[in-house]
Amino acid sequence: MGKLWQGLSSGNVNKTADDFNSSVSFDKRLYKQDITGSIAHAKMLAHCGIISEDDAAVLTDGLISILNDIVSGALEIDETAEDIHTFIEETLTARVGIVGKKLHTARSRNDQVALDLRLYLKEETKTVIDKIKALVTAVTFKAEEYKDAVCPGYTHLQRAQPITFGHHLMAYAFMLLRDIERFKDCAKRINVSPIGCCALAGTTYNTDREFEAKELGLSGITQNSIDGVSDRDFVAEFISCAALLQTHLSRFAEELVLWSSWEFKFVELSDAFTTGSSIMPQKKNSDMAELVRGKTGRVIGDLTGILTVLKGLPLAYNKDMQEDKELVFDAADTVKKCLDVFAPMVAEMKANRQNMKNAAAKGFINATDLADYLTKKGEPFRSSYKICGEIVGYCIKNEKTLETLTLDEYKKFSSLFDNDVYKDIDIMNCVNKRISAGGTAISSVEKQIEYVRNEL
Repeated sequence: MGKLWQGLSSGNVNKTADDFNSSVSFDKRLYKQDITGSIAHAKMLAHCGIISEDDAAVLTDGLISILNDIVSGALEIDETAEDIHTFIEETLTARVGIVGKKLHTARSRNDQVALDLRLYLKEETKTVIDKIKALVTAVTFKAEEYKDAVCPGYTHLQRAQPITFGHHLMAYAFMLLRDIERFKDCAKRINVSPIGCCALAGTTYNTDREFEAKELGLSGITQNSIDGVSDRDFVAEFISCAALLQTHLSRFAEELVLWSSWEFKFVELSDAFTTGSSIMPQKKNSDMAELVRGKTGRVIGDLTGILTVLKGLPLAYNKDMQEDKELVFDAADTVKKCLDVFAPMVAEMKANRQNMKNAAAKGFINATDLADYLTKKGEPFRSSYKICGEIVGYCIKNEKTLETLTLDEYKKFSSLFDNDVYKDIDIMNCVNKRISAGGTAISSVEKQIEYVRNEL
């Protein structure tokens, strides 16, 4: 297959250099977007009188036949082609004759590839959002199931205050909701057309870029032709959104790994999302969660990669920008695979209410409520804090808990203590007293679930 750029240059490139230069091995996945863009371009050329309606019809029919044949497998993409654009144009010309050579009028591969990538990411963004929604749905159903299951809340991985498992899960629901918002916002900047910017300076033909953008379902056009071909902000932004989403999944995965260990035993993951050991028959490994955690490094690496590629590039197009595709393809593929496994893994997860409750009963996680009790009786909070710290120290020394201390023992530390202290430090009461907006009370968790479902 020849080179589109043969003319001044002979096109006789060293075989090793030619392979090094070629991108068809990875950009071939853009064949649908390339053909879609070319059909819209042919329509625009006819609309503006640059080519005839008959020529546009021939080009459109030829492009549709190529698309159908690639999809059916009747046509294989030539791996020796320089890129997918070259392959499609050369195949089109072979099928429809000299009319095929009219398609590239008033465009360049520079704006063509930018368009293909935008069309690809427009689709990928919608797909990723739908998959995040599926995970959020699974999380909210699980949170509703365990909205009254008491467990320890942690800071510094130390037991801190009593919460419900449902409340903890909803923290991830809100993280993921923000991810949806970020991808939606990113989509606004993806959804503009660079076609017609040509190589960098626009074209002498009287084209209608707005018409072509509308044909492609895009909201508008890039306003500067140099920026139109050199901009890859939308790629970096998509990968940035993906990296943050993946980071959230990784944090969630880390907790699933911890919670499913013998040391915690707060949850049990379904056999469908765990594996065993080749030599240790007692093992049930949370491999899917661990892989999600591990694959986060790939997506963060993709983000670092695209930013590094772009950081020193002069305007306008440079061949370095060919590196954008493998990075963004990898980021999109990785987050989709992780979301596909994560949603059912959460949906099939079971929590051990008793183990969580037992853990909540230890570690003096109702000590803050004990301090609040004294404060409400008139003791300044800082003094209450000191008294309760001394009480905890006493309990540790005497192997007691706040619940098992006698009233006489309490009164040694403050005369403000009375029988009602036991009600105030009851773990379930500690949870349900936290009625502030966003708190862990069951009623609050129910409102959070309702809010997220309405947002979805």
